[in-house]
Amino acid sequence: MKRFKKLSLLLLIGVVFVSCSNDDDVQPFNEPILNNMEYGLGEKSNSGVSGKATFNQLESGSVQLILEVEGTSSGNMHPAHIHMNSAAEGGGIIVSLEPVDGATGLSITEFSSLDDGTAISFEDISDLDAYINVHLSSEALGTVVAQGDIGQNELTGESKSYDLDERAVEGISGSVLFEERMSGEALATLSLNGTPDGGMHPAHIHMNSAVEGGGIIYSFNPVNGTSGMSETHLGALDDGTAFGYADVLEVDGYVNVHLSSDALGTVVAQGDIGQNELTGESKSYTLNERAVPGISGTVLFEERVNGEAQATISLDGTPDGGSHPAHIHMNTAAEGGGILYTFTPVDGTTGMSKSNVAALNDDTAFGYADVLEVDGYVNVHLSSDALGTVVAQGDIGQNELTGESKSYTLNERAVPGISGTVLFEERVNGEAQATISLDGTPDGGSHPAHIHMNTAAEGGGILYTFTPVDGTTGMSKSNVAALNDDTAFGYADVLEVDGYVNVHLSSDALGTIVAQGDIGENELTGNSVTYTLDEADVTGISGSLLFEERISGAALATISLSGTPDGGSHPAHIHENSAAMGGGILYTFTPVDGTTGMSQSQVEALDDGTVFGYEDVLTLDGYVNVHLSANDLATIVAQGDIGANN
Repeated sequence: MKRFKKLSLLLLIGVVFVSCSNDDDVQPFNEPILNNMEYGLGEKSNSGVSGKATFNQLESGSVQLILEVEGTSSGNMHPAHIHMNSAAEGGGIIVSLEPVDGATGLSITEFSSLDDGTAISFEDISDLDAYINVHLSSEALGTVVAQGDIGQNELTGESKSYDLDERAVEGISGSVLFEERMSGEALATLSLNGTPDGGMHPAHIHMNSAVEGGGIIYSFNPVNGTSGMSETHLGALDDGTAFGYADVLEVDGYVNVHLSSDALGTVVAQGDIGQNELTGESKSYTLNERAVPGISGTVLFEERVNGEAQATISLDGTPDGGSHPAHIHMNTAAEGGGILYTFTPVDGTTGMSKSNVAALNDDTAFGYADVLEVDGYVNVHLSSDALGTVVAQGDIGQNELTGESKSYTLNERAVPGISGTVLFEERVNGEAQATISLDGTPDGGSHPAHIHMNTAAEGGGILYTFTPVDGTTGMSKSNVAALNDDTAFGYADVLEVDGYVNVHLSSDALGTIVAQGDIGENELTGNSVTYTLDEADVTGISGSLLFEERISGAALATISLSGTPDGGSHPAHIHENSAAMGGGILYTFTPVDGTTGMSQSQVEALDDGTVFGYEDVLTLDGYVNVHLSANDLATIVAQGDIGANN
């Protein structure tokens, strides 16, 4: 970095001492220095030589240039020059300097014109398009031991580095560093690891992102395979358009490094730059196995500086040589919907696809932020000729699952052997994915399923219709966002609903329930109490009464009797007081079915409307009677004390 120093005129002293790299040597000058500026000289050719160049403004109007370097040896003289252009470009000599003395590392030159006689002043130095070379010797001018850009080519300290990732050749990767010059142009340095000795690797800036591809807009100096390095001055594109450091930061482009000039189709390292750089923000979604066993993976969206996104689909299990179309579709996967965006097809051999996401297929702007909010899902298809076969699928954006879920049991009902669960999974948007999973359903069947109001014991009308259960798979997936009457109904509502789920035998046999379960506030907590119902007036009839606590605080009451005659219907009640004392009816159960010996009732209020739930059962001063029939209530077939009387 150059430095300017305002110095007082040393008119009374008359001598200025300038220190050099050897503290024992001091060079006197008999002319005052008005200002100076300093530039660094970096090591070249692994020489171990480096230092600085100081330009002094002399009172006479001449320019004094002092080169001070370390690493030189006694007995050597090192020619030095100021050259035109930047060091990365190279250029002819414009000022010949005194050689650097290897013993002292010092060179002092005073000049007021270029070698061609053009006048130059101290003020002109900062505007020079130039650099300084210190050479190994007069016989080896081709070997530069120290070098530094000066004037408008000096680096400001502002820089930007981009990664160059491995591509077609394993083990080759690195970076490209752009450093701002005082002129606003840039020094571009490509640094690669893993390049083979002796190779030369062409490198370019291309238009667009790497996943889109595009034509060459700028050619770097080729990368030297032995050193893995390339330095290039960046001031204009290949077509002559001005292009400097600030333009690099805004360019819609990427960098390719190629295997050789004869194999430009083989890219060994690649990276997006400018507005296509990735910010580090990303979002990954799971793509689950669907029609083809063993194929699954992820789709990763990575934010670019310009707000667009790089999408990478990574699948395991795809067959070699295949090509798998992939799209973003509208709605959830459970609902299905039209194509919004088309990805680059997945390569079956690698399982990979990369796409730039900037707009939907209809040209609507669509970037990274839009991905996070989209009401959509991703399908990967078997082939362009078999789009109906989906091999991997996943919800994205607002349809992503949060990880919160609730599962309810669906118990066997009219058809032996059919039972399972209904799983509700919360989406980011508050809606829910509902998955019904049943065992025992017959192949080829289709089983309508609904959420009904109230408890299963009470029964009630349909609130929500699921996608029918496929009998062959026993599965059904639905998006739960609204009830059938369009009332909003999402995951949180499921947890609170006063409802239950029915799965029916078929659309022609809705009266036959094959699986059923209470959900929401009607779910059972696991707390329960059982009371014995003893034989009373009819020999051989006895059983039990089970009260199970619900989330709501109400109770499910299940009467189970043995010995009841087929076809009968047995009224049952909770009475006040103990059985020995007798008392009036407090609560009426659903009558016991004589054929099954069963009755299920919802217990949340007494017959007079008084709130009465599970906790009230435990402390009740009461008993239960099961009667012979509605026409013969006087005949008690089973009886037992409950609550405080047990």
